[in-house]
Parts: sequence; structure tokens; C-alpha cells
Amino acid sequence: MAFRRSLYKTPAQLRAMVEPGLITAEALDAVRALIAPGVTTGELDAAASAVITGRGAESNFQLVRGYRHTTCVSVNDQVVHGIPGSRVLEPGDIVSIDAGAQLRGWNGDSAITIVVPGGDPVRTAARERLSEVTRGSLWAGIAALASARRVGEIGDAVQGYIERAAASDGGEYGILRDYVGHGIGRKMHEGPTVFNYRVDDLGPEVRPGLCLAIEPMVTSGSDETFVEDDDWTVTTVDGSDGSHWEHSVAVHESGIWVLTAADGGAADLAPYGVTPTPIA
Repeated sequence: MAFRRSLYKTPAQLRAMVEPGLITAEALDAVRALIAPGVTTGELDAAASAVITGRGAESNFQLVRGYRHTTCVSVNDQVVHGIPGSRVLEPGDIVSIDAGAQLRGWNGDSAITIVVPGGDPVRTAARERLSEVTRGSLWAGIAALASARRVGEIGDAVQGYIERAAASDGGEYGILRDYVGHGIGRKMHEGPTVFNYRVDDLGPEVRPGLCLAIEPMVTSGSDETFVEDDDWTVTTVDGSDGSHWEHSVAVHESGIWVLTAADGGAADLAPYGVTPTPIA
């Protein structure tokens, strides 16, 4: 029972998670503004690092054993955990950036996917749609959290959104099964597991104090992946493109608040009839 109690933060602890969430969001905003043809993935990483350290925080990615970078930058068929470096972005590339900040022992974690302007119009449009579907599934999951009784209801909402998109598009989207969301707090990765697909065991209760990093990882083809020789980068077997969106979300006495969105998620939750409430 001690483990389950640790899933839920006190109101003071929730308040302590607001600032690292905002710092994480600002770091990704800096990366977003820099993305263009000719920019290297290492330059994106440096931009995120400058924001995080400039705010007096530290990269929680660098606290993971063996990882030296502030972000993960994954391009095209790389879905997650890509290592930033000398790779130059090209027109039409689809780029996922994952980042997190730790401040005074509390963590934020978020990810975005951006398509580099230019390139073949058909391929670029398909990549933009993949990112749009992944992002939409994230917000469907967050909206479900607002009224969910159990954590597993999030995955049902995420999968349902992706299935409806696939039916509408007449195509195929894969949901990664081996990589999932998680709790967040004193550590970047805590319990419980947040699946991006339907599961029989719906898991822990959703109640005040629960903080989750919800992060669908979606491909334009099969969900089968492998880890490249760098022991980090997760890449699709069939060469299909990948997309990754993530937010850290807190459940509190008055509702939910997206910690890694400047407006708490208000704009993107409005279509679901959900109004996020700031943490008092």
C-alpha cells in the first residue's frame, strides 16, 4: 500500500511542480522557434539547455544514467530517444523533441513534433497529418483524465482517437506498445504506467494528487520498432515515420492542470468541454 500512497502528491507538492513544468514548456518553445532547414539537432539541444539552465533548473534527461544531452531529438523513422548531434534538418523532415526540467527536486516532462517547412508537398502533408493525429490523441487522453475513475481510461481515449483518425484517413497508424507514459514528481519516471492503448487492468484510481506524463507515440505504419546501435534511438522496422507528443498533467481538488502548457491546457481542452483549473 505504501507504493500506491506515493502516487498522490500533497497540494504543496503539486504547487512545487508548476514551475519546472513551465520551464520545460519554455525550453520546447525555444526549440520550436529554431526549427528550419539547415539547423542541426545539436543546435536544438543547445537551445533547450540554455533555457533550462538560464532558469536555474537542470535537465532531468542528463540525470538518466549514460545520457549526456538535454533533449531527445528523433527524425523521420526515429520515433523516440534520438540523440542530438550533427544531423542537419532537411525540408519536410518530421522532428520530435522530448525535454524535461528539474527544479528543486521536482520534474516536468513534455514533447512536441514539428514538420520542417518545405520538401515534397505530399510527404510533408502526410507527416503534418501524423503529427496532428498524435497531438489530437494526447489531448483526447488528457480530456479523459478530467473525468476518469481509473488511469487506464486514458489509453482507451488515446487509442479511440487514433482509430477514428485512421478510419477517416483510410490509412494505418501504429501505436507503440513497448514505450508508454508514466507518473512524474520527484523523479521524471514514476508509477503508474500510463498506457496509450486499451488494457484490461485499468490501474490506480484517478484522484487529487495524481501527476501523469501522458505521451502517445504513433507511427504512419507498423508499431514494430528496434533500438539502433547507439542503444537509445527507437526506430521503426518498416521505415514509417514517427511522432511523439507529451504533457505532464496534475489532478487536484478543483480539477486538472496541464503543467507543461502555459495556459494549463485551456485552448486545447475547450473543444472537449473541459476547463482546467489552476493549482491553488
